[in-house]
Amino acid sequence: MNTTTNTEKINLKLRGMSCASCANSIESAISNVPGVESCNVNFGAEQAAVKYNPRQTSIQDIQDAVEEAGYTAYSLQEQEMVTGEDDAEKAARKAESRDLIRKIIVGAVISVILIIGSLPMMTGLELPFIPAWLHNPWLQLILTAPVQFWCGYRFYIGASKAFKRHAATMDTLIALGTSAAYFYSLFATVFPGFFLNQGLMPEVYYETAAVVITLILLGQWFENRAKGQTSEAIRKLMGLQAKDARVIRNGQEIDVPINEVQIGDIILVRPGEKIPVDGEIIRGSSTIDEAMVTGESIPVKKQPGDEVIGATINKTGSFQFRATRVGTDTVLAQIVKLVQDAQGSKAPIQRLADKVTGWFVPVVIAIAIATFVLWFIFMGNVSLALITTVGVLIIACPCALGLATPTSVMVGTGKGAENGILIKGAESLELAHKIQTIVLDKTGTITQGKPTVTDYQTVRGITDGAELKLLRLVAAVERNSEHPLAEAVVRYAQSQQIDIPESHDFEAVAGSGVQGVVSDRLIQIGTQRWMRELGIKTDILEEQKDNWEAEAKTVVLIAVDGQLEGIIAIADAIKPSSPAAVKALRNLGLEVVMLTGDNQKTAEAIAREVGIVRVEAQVRPDQKAEKVRELQQEGKIVAMVGDGINDAPALAQADVGIAIGTGTDVAIAASDITLISGELKGIVTAIKLSKATINNIRQNLFFAFIYNVLGIPIAAGILFPFFGWLLNPIIAGGAMAFSSVSVVTNALRLRNFSSH
Repeated sequence: MNTTTNTEKINLKLRGMSCASCANSIESAISNVPGVESCNVNFGAEQAAVKYNPRQTSIQDIQDAVEEAGYTAYSLQEQEMVTGEDDAEKAARKAESRDLIRKIIVGAVISVILIIGSLPMMTGLELPFIPAWLHNPWLQLILTAPVQFWCGYRFYIGASKAFKRHAATMDTLIALGTSAAYFYSLFATVFPGFFLNQGLMPEVYYETAAVVITLILLGQWFENRAKGQTSEAIRKLMGLQAKDARVIRNGQEIDVPINEVQIGDIILVRPGEKIPVDGEIIRGSSTIDEAMVTGESIPVKKQPGDEVIGATINKTGSFQFRATRVGTDTVLAQIVKLVQDAQGSKAPIQRLADKVTGWFVPVVIAIAIATFVLWFIFMGNVSLALITTVGVLIIACPCALGLATPTSVMVGTGKGAENGILIKGAESLELAHKIQTIVLDKTGTITQGKPTVTDYQTVRGITDGAELKLLRLVAAVERNSEHPLAEAVVRYAQSQQIDIPESHDFEAVAGSGVQGVVSDRLIQIGTQRWMRELGIKTDILEEQKDNWEAEAKTVVLIAVDGQLEGIIAIADAIKPSSPAAVKALRNLGLEVVMLTGDNQKTAEAIAREVGIVRVEAQVRPDQKAEKVRELQQEGKIVAMVGDGINDAPALAQADVGIAIGTGTDVAIAASDITLISGELKGIVTAIKLSKATINNIRQNLFFAFIYNVLGIPIAAGILFPFFGWLLNPIIAGGAMAFSSVSVVTNALRLRNFSSH
């Protein structure tokens, strides 16, 4: 998770790829550019995620390298990534789809005519209703030419580009296979005597070339259509954004386009309207449906001081809020960007497929040559040699292997976003299903993160307002701390109508407490352990402290000038969903560990309430990462769940860091997965989604591998000596087209994922 300060990241949109071998070629070309630190090319998303050192190279250098490899790359600007506003890209996709449809229609019409004309020869039967002139080889030559060279033009272009860079792709296989059938038929048509002199019939296979090209184009059209559906989650998220906002300027309400809203604008939202941007309520209150962003179906009560998220829906009341984040800085925009980054990343399970596709096409060409040699040289059967060779070239396709992983990752990460789970990369998505131990921070993770003072007692009791005088001193020191417990004490003091004075020489002792000077008196507030380290006796309130801790309350001790003066009990309510979430995690076979700075008694009381057995108490913030490391040294794959700044090192240390989205930006930045809603049940959903996605990827890889492992030998004629059965190249072409479509279609099943 560490990043180098000199490193920048760019996302490139790629054009011209026809198969996974193309993706490997582009990845290799970019990786060889000096200054490029890493490159991931996603064939399914048609994108490249590149990390590079701008001092050593530029975006233009990277684009030039892609151009030299025979493809096109252009930079995806951040606004385009988030909003999807790229008219040129949409126009190009529509134009490509229209071009494919035109060629499919032409190819289909001609193919039907050719097949009808060839039926007597293919079946060996006399079919008087089919005119003999339809099988005239010269007519078939003329009819096939536009299919071969217009409809199939893209395959020749792709093959020639690959040849120039000394590579081979799917286009190479299709161009070789269909050209072999076409030009062999052309030779038989022009020089039939050559075959007759050798006692052979001058058979033609024009219908094979035409039908194969048409079927492959049809498969590409279906594949492109299906691939478009894998990004449906992105389009859904983009569609959530409001189109305009009602802004109050110069005392008047005016409607402005969303892109004209500025930070600091006061925006009015009425019931039933979408909240246009992120902000903070300054007047009014309401309940807000945040399901589209957090995945939580229950509306949330909001009042002045609370934050609101753009694209969520106002349910009951009217309110005004001040815009704090607009454009690409909004929560929704960041969610879209994170999902797009994740969809463009590469899962470790894909490495095997990448290795296979690297040598796949050359090996297939070698098998095709060997097939021709075997049947023609050794068996003397030119027709058999041609059919089997063309069949091998046509049926073999690395597309299914290339699509197997990225399509599932795209759908899986998108589905996660719909459920309020942001997954930063495919590696995190894959690793989540292997988690063995879940480490939960207590405050803000298991609990609400909003502690309140429940009990307060002084050594001197209630005499002459002594308890309020002491509380006044405590609040003066605690006001300098950002700790949730300190905030609870200050809120309690304010509720008692106490005038809080200034303090100085404030110091926070990590994991122990705070101290400061008020009115020339040294005030120290913290744990019993710290008090004892300071030499302060705590026996006088020991029994009361133990009783409060047994009730799952956190107790802090107060000392003035080295003498114990009082204790405060603070309770942080457990989130209602925490016990059920812990039970669900344990039902998945996971070990659940609670990590907290609280004393052992309080920690164990809270753990009992939510069903956690293993507790690590009195852990200072700087020790959290070490505790995670200790669990990893036990041979476990560990996930850490936290929400605070002090959780960031532990989140980074864990195999999978899971941040509570309601927590700090630092924690979210250090994590691999973010639960936007802040509810622990999101962990269960994330793990189940990971398992579903990995199972889907394994199914895709199985289909892709088994298809080629079985298909190529059958196409080569391995069954012919035993059963006299050959795979018609037309069937091979249909099977090849179906393989890619089936893999993408299987990935799309993930859209039906449910954690229930």
